[in-house]
Amino acid sequence: MYDKTKVKAFSSIRLKYLCDITTGNKDTKNATFNGIYPFYVRSPIIEKCDTYSFDGEGILVAGDGAGAGRIFHYANGKYAVHQRVYRLYNFKCEPRFLVYYLSSIFPKEMDKGSNQTTVPSMRLPMLSNFAVNIPSKKYQKNIVFFLDKKCAEIDILHTNIESQIKILEEYKKSIITEAVKKGLDSNVEMKDSGSVYWKYIPANWELSDIKYLFEIVKRIAGKEGYDILSVTQKGLKIKDMSKNTGQIAESYANYQFVYPTDFVMNHMDLLTGWVDCSKYFGVTSPDYRVFRLKDNRNNLNYFKYVMQCCYMNKIFYSLGRGVSNLGRWRLQTESFNNFKIPVPPYEEQQKISKYLDEKLLEINNIMNQKKNQLETLNQYKKSLIYEYVTGKKEVE
Repeated sequence: MYDKTKVKAFSSIRLKYLCDITTGNKDTKNATFNGIYPFYVRSPIIEKCDTYSFDGEGILVAGDGAGAGRIFHYANGKYAVHQRVYRLYNFKCEPRFLVYYLSSIFPKEMDKGSNQTTVPSMRLPMLSNFAVNIPSKKYQKNIVFFLDKKCAEIDILHTNIESQIKILEEYKKSIITEAVKKGLDSNVEMKDSGSVYWKYIPANWELSDIKYLFEIVKRIAGKEGYDILSVTQKGLKIKDMSKNTGQIAESYANYQFVYPTDFVMNHMDLLTGWVDCSKYFGVTSPDYRVFRLKDNRNNLNYFKYVMQCCYMNKIFYSLGRGVSNLGRWRLQTESFNNFKIPVPPYEEQQKISKYLDEKLLEINNIMNQKKNQLETLNQYKKSLIYEYVTGKKEVE
């Protein structure tokens, strides 16, 4: 029999006494390694590489950048490490316990002592002298066994919910695509549109070049002081300048005006970019394409869905030009203007717009519930790990 009190008692020990710690020695990936690709770790990215410096078990801690304090665990593998990533090895405790402990507690502690003047960072002395509250090795194993089982259950739930969200995203895409291609009446007579993109459309619809429906405008503000509008995949948003995140321009005086009902399009990124109809007055990047309907007898919302359909189905991407692997794959003005899109009668545009608004609101509400479930699971997992690695709860 063993004394449970002593087994479960936690002692404070500096990290340097629980393992050896060293920094990596690579700035870039090196020559050739003929075998299974090892991993190269640089803050906060993991990618394949050609050569390796280390093998066996190791815990890696990112030393700077947005991922500073992030923990990576290799139970058994070959890897190379950037010079600003710390490697923990030769453990005198249960490595998996240390992974759970550091992942749960270290980021907050690192924030207290890191150098925040430029980018988040830390130094070796801070890491080496970090105090770990640790129980006996036997109890460490009990905690690890318990947490591995519980976290695996949570991860399965997490994966299932993520799959449901992906299915809902595909459902949204299919609803939009079907509505703007074929309308809402499944019994309507169809005709060959002559377009490889739209195939068959309702007989009373037409295809029209974008240039006959829209005009591209560029109105330079000439001064600062206006709301900055950014195109995101969640729509056109007013940029929160107080957060000082994302790309910051030296001056916004050369930005272009956007008025409510104007369309704004990131035509420079045809994979992850987006297009939206503005609800706001403000300015946006002069590199974005701003355009507006010529005839107010057309429905803004219907054409917003048509444009977004072209992004979701990579239609605009297929029309792009440039060097895609260098991020310069753009939809040129001529290709945009001469691209034909489906134009139903105005009354039908309105019906499609109303239908899609209602259906997407319903789907988005379900998706938001699913995302809230994911956040709840994430918080529960963090709380569970913290409570057991700190001894606030005991494994029986």
